[in-house]
Amino acid sequence: MQISSLEIRQKFLDFFKTKDHKVIPSASVVPDNDPTVLFNTAWMQPLVPYLLWEKHPLWKRLCDYQKCVRTWDIDDIWDNTHLTFFEMLWNWSLWDYFKKESISWSYEFLTDKKWLWIDIKKLAVTVFEWDENAPKDEESAEIWRSLWIKNISYLWKKDNWWGPAGLTWPCGPDTEIFYWVWETEFPTPGSTVWNDEKNWMEIWNNVFMEYIKDENGNFLKAKMQNVDTGMWLERITRTLSWATSVYETDVFSWIIKEIENTLNIRYNDETKKSIRIIADHIRTSVIMLSDWVIPSNVDQGYILRRLLRRAIREWHKLWANKEFLSSIANVVIENFKDIYENIKTKKSEILEEIIKEEKSFGETLEKWLKEFDKLVFWFQVAFEKTWKKIDTISWDKAFKLYDTFWFPLEMTIELATEKNLKVDEEWFRESFKRHQELSRAWASQKFAGWLADHSETTTMLHSATHLMLAWLRKVLWDHVHQAGSNITTERLRFDFTHDEKVTPKQLKEVEDYVNEAILDETTRILEEMPKQTAKDNWVEWSFWEKYPDIVKVYSFIWKSWTIYSKELCWWPHVEETKDMWVFKIVKEEASSRWVRRIKAVLEK
Repeated sequence: MQISSLEIRQKFLDFFKTKDHKVIPSASVVPDNDPTVLFNTAWMQPLVPYLLWEKHPLWKRLCDYQKCVRTWDIDDIWDNTHLTFFEMLWNWSLWDYFKKESISWSYEFLTDKKWLWIDIKKLAVTVFEWDENAPKDEESAEIWRSLWIKNISYLWKKDNWWGPAGLTWPCGPDTEIFYWVWETEFPTPGSTVWNDEKNWMEIWNNVFMEYIKDENGNFLKAKMQNVDTGMWLERITRTLSWATSVYETDVFSWIIKEIENTLNIRYNDETKKSIRIIADHIRTSVIMLSDWVIPSNVDQGYILRRLLRRAIREWHKLWANKEFLSSIANVVIENFKDIYENIKTKKSEILEEIIKEEKSFGETLEKWLKEFDKLVFWFQVAFEKTWKKIDTISWDKAFKLYDTFWFPLEMTIELATEKNLKVDEEWFRESFKRHQELSRAWASQKFAGWLADHSETTTMLHSATHLMLAWLRKVLWDHVHQAGSNITTERLRFDFTHDEKVTPKQLKEVEDYVNEAILDETTRILEEMPKQTAKDNWVEWSFWEKYPDIVKVYSFIWKSWTIYSKELCWWPHVEETKDMWVFKIVKEEASSRWVRRIKAVLEK
């Protein structure tokens, strides 16, 4: 069966509707109230509150397609499978069904003629082997055998176990589904994921959160069990398109065609690496920009800037001098405009930021060429003084060009060759390898602790952001909305849409308003209502598109008539403000273009 990515999205939702799942919208790629990770790398993050303490307003069974960004392997992006931005087709069970239903439905959707109709001979699965904390997952293996799947590999914890995300959290074994991607039509006899991993591509992962890790490191059976399953849209599209890579599918075909036409070149073995990097990075950049990420030198903005500049330098490797990013971005916007509403509504801002960044990097490109010319000049001077010919650029100088200006070794080698010079590639690659290891370690550390702290202090700080935003909108006007937040046990950091510095007088008014609400001992009220009703009643919002059709509205009210704050949210809040401490703003500054940032604390 050969179907498009658009059809696969819809089939997935239609299938799980038949299993009584409710469809929820994708969250932003920027995490909400999570200080430990830059991007949502999985649906797990936006649904954190509903794994333990919150009842979801729609149902115990949910499904969706979710925007995800992973960038710790950014330098390796261009192979047949990996992408910086990808979409996950997700279905969830919150304290409801478990392994039998989850595995059976995954199998049914993949193999039934009505749905994707994949030949089971091309499928293999893995299940959890065992370790000192949990037994072998024979239950999952037996379910697969009952479905006539015989190609089953038992793998250890690093491959078939999820979590916990923090020190204590739900966790458990998973079972992963793989598709045969080698050049033969069917797997060679005896080939399994365990002994032939390179020829099997993972397409779906079912995580069974049946354990809780406690503060002492013990793994205890969870009272409430959750299922989290995710299938890579781009990978399953590749599978059903009989394509050799995700880039040879309708996910990328229109983008690559635009690059070919703009450059008047063909997509082939010689050009495909650069074209793939350009296509992937522009696609990811459009998604980031649509979710309020702006190019900068820190956090998400740094990653966005790096993606755009990496795309530009690949463009220059193809010897193209004219500006191009906006035309490629336009194709991406057209592809996504009916899938993610904010891409359509933010089209002009997205293109404006991309054009601005492209012009800015032109200046950086000139600086890099000057740095390279300085190296060549130094070699000439050294030769004239010593009459010793130096014909090799040392690894550290080549690496400085990469690390400072983000230009790859290949480009340095090309220009060096033109000047009859060589580059110490071996030591450069060693240094580059260490650089990647450090980057991955940083990313892993960032991801390992992504669970936001929901202690008493952070709950109070989060509640304070609601009160603060309410008065910011009264003082600065109603164009102000949340653009991001980062809350730790020490302080809150709150970004909001506004293009001017907030005056000391205005900040004092905000402080006084929050403290007045605290002293008045206001009460938190929780209401569930249709999202459209909330819109019609002017409930404050941030990122409407991430909320389901039924939303939770939190209000802080004094004596039933004075409303201090009324806002959509899904994170925990104090029940009463009487136990909160004194609110104090410690800093106000620009975060990025059109966005300001406030840092504040609660003092005893």
